[in-house]
Amino acid sequence: MASGFFALLDDLAILADDIALSTKIATQKTAGILGDDLAVNAEKATGFKQDRELKVIWEITKGSLKNKAIILPISFILSAIAPWTIPIILVFGGLYLLYEGAEKIEEYFHKKSHTKEDEEVLKNSTNEDVIAIEKEKIKSAVITDFILSVEIVILALGTVLDKPLITQIISTTIVALVATFGVYGIVALIVRIDNLGFYLIKKEKVSLGNFFIALMPKLIKTLSIVGTIAMILVGGGILSHNIEFVHHLFISAIPAILNEFVIGLIVGFIVLFVITRIKSFKKKMA
Repeated sequence: MASGFFALLDDLAILADDIALSTKIATQKTAGILGDDLAVNAEKATGFKQDRELKVIWEITKGSLKNKAIILPISFILSAIAPWTIPIILVFGGLYLLYEGAEKIEEYFHKKSHTKEDEEVLKNSTNEDVIAIEKEKIKSAVITDFILSVEIVILALGTVLDKPLITQIISTTIVALVATFGVYGIVALIVRIDNLGFYLIKKEKVSLGNFFIALMPKLIKTLSIVGTIAMILVGGGILSHNIEFVHHLFISAIPAILNEFVIGLIVGFIVLFVITRIKSFKKKMA
């Protein structure tokens, strides 16, 4: 009886070591996409009223957890019975990211033409309008998180496919949870940097406090740019890794990451053009 108990403990220890090693490898493999995830979602989770920032980030975090609860079991099932569907799902997700990235670039270059109009709309907005805009931004952030979560889960799962099923499930789930709480925990810290500045000023550390207050808008602007570039890179990478034809378009004289960015940019604007025309057609038909 005792020997059986110790044998069980030994098996559990081996399993724990296997899970720890697999999780470490999976995390390393997804480090790049986690960095992109942070940049994209930091940009998505900013631009809200200061007293609503943490509440909004929590709403997005809950949405991200729901995304993982959907993606994880479906990924395990599909990898077992229909692995051919995974690349197709990734490609459609990549196209969505490229569309969003291209849309942000288009909005940036047209921002000056409608800045005054936007300011007037915000000025005349009621509290209900602000809440509606907030909900729309949260929805957009959760959708983007879903696409990035699919990529993270698939990459993590792909590194442990040679392991027992229990190891696959636990390791991939740990990576998915780290992706959610790690990313949005850092996002929450970023959006509260200005509060740290105000706190330091109250403590009579004025110079340091002013530094953090001035840093906040610059950091948000930088994250917005990095997040847009990240969406283009991730989307272009998904296409090049899952569509052989796209990979053949690479120019050997330039780095692969630049190839992926250029392809992502071109495809993104093609998708943006098509969707814009479809929306315009629907308006005319309405």
